[in-house]
Amino acid sequence: MKSQGSDRRSDKSAQAAGSAAAAAEEKIDFSNVQIEPLFEDCVDFETFSKSDFRAVKVLACEAVPKSKKLLKFTLDDGTGKERTILSGIHAYYEPEELVGKTLIAITNLPPRAMMGIDSCGMLLSAIHEEEGEEKLHLLMVDNHIPAGAKLY
Repeated sequence: MKSQGSDRRSDKSAQAAGSAAAAAEEKIDFSNVQIEPLFEDCVDFETFSKSDFRAVKVLACEAVPKSKKLLKFTLDDGTGKERTILSGIHAYYEPEELVGKTLIAITNLPPRAMMGIDSCGMLLSAIHEEEGEEKLHLLMVDNHIPAGAKLY
């Protein structure tokens, strides 16, 4: 006799195996990618550990009026209060595709006014150059990670 849910587990296992196989088959060509050189200056651990990296959930995202670059994010940072962060990534993302995503933010930066709106933190992204064009990828993590989870 099968235990309850065993069919679901085997279905999920099969789906996960299929996804892993598809990911293994996908080959990405990085031969034309240029990345910035690493910093030569070192940061001591005490300084680094003062940065508060947190998982944040995108509750809303909209273009900032009169700005070609800025997106305004309304975020759940796990505190029970909404956090606003502005990011100059509109050339790479449309606001509606980011709602519901789980991102990584530095949450203990002092507020910075941009276009008259206080931005309370910074979203992390990866940037590289490919065939003379800048590419940006916002760091997105598994949606199972709760808002406010601390990153180490």
